[in-house]
Amino acid sequence: MPSISSDLRRAALSTRKLLLARLGREVRFSHFGEEEVIARLLVAHPPAERFCVDFGAGDGVEGSNTLGLFRAGWQGLAVEAEPRRFAFLSRVLASSEGVGLARCGVTPVNVVPLLRAYGIPTEFGFLDLDIDGYDYFVLDALLADFRPTLICVEINESFPPPLRFRVKWDPKWSYAGDHLHGFSIGALGELAHQHGYAIVDLFYNNAFLVPAERAGGAALTPEEAYQRGYLGRADRLERLPWNAELEPMQRLSPEEASLFFAERHPNRGDTYELTW
Repeated sequence: MPSISSDLRRAALSTRKLLLARLGREVRFSHFGEEEVIARLLVAHPPAERFCVDFGAGDGVEGSNTLGLFRAGWQGLAVEAEPRRFAFLSRVLASSEGVGLARCGVTPVNVVPLLRAYGIPTEFGFLDLDIDGYDYFVLDALLADFRPTLICVEINESFPPPLRFRVKWDPKWSYAGDHLHGFSIGALGELAHQHGYAIVDLFYNNAFLVPAERAGGAALTPEEAYQRGYLGRADRLERLPWNAELEPMQRLSPEEASLFFAERHPNRGDTYELTW
């Protein structure tokens, strides 16, 4: 759980951003500028429904990929489990008409009933998924019943393809702030293919998908996306410095990389799957 001091610093930064926005200053809410990628892809793939779903919405400001859409009049749902962040989120979106708020964790079991309960259309416009855990299984369950026009999902960028890494679904699992979170671009490529989606961009650690029939020539293999969106970016370890610990995996065979990771996470093998 985040410390009170870290949440206070985050709240102060978020408050400052909101004040600057009200003064008409140009403010970036997303971490690295994902908002610009989202805007570009929504123009290229216009949604039928201006509904947005944000799983792992945080405080709704700092690092948000969805606040700009909600402020532009999109309806939808913002979900956050951590109490202090949810309290800030609820204040930020209090005046956003048609935006539901849920303080809960999202799981493969409750994701579809949750969307149904809040009246989210089957083909809603934008999904943002970042829960630092068993995201793979949440997305798998969601795509069995829903078909969002554009998906932004955080990946675990430390694992180069063909490695397919994913945290297992376990109701007792919680993120410990280490490298055991989410799933790799290789696993995402597999999941996307199963549900008729295509990867069209990777921006550091955020992957973007659209239905395969919309992608056309923009569709990328996991290898192409990883090279273009992460490995080929000269500043990737400046922006994501914690990845330096696993950087040797970029030069190892899949078998060697699997052993390298296991050695640094002893007694955790039952919490994840790593194949190739």
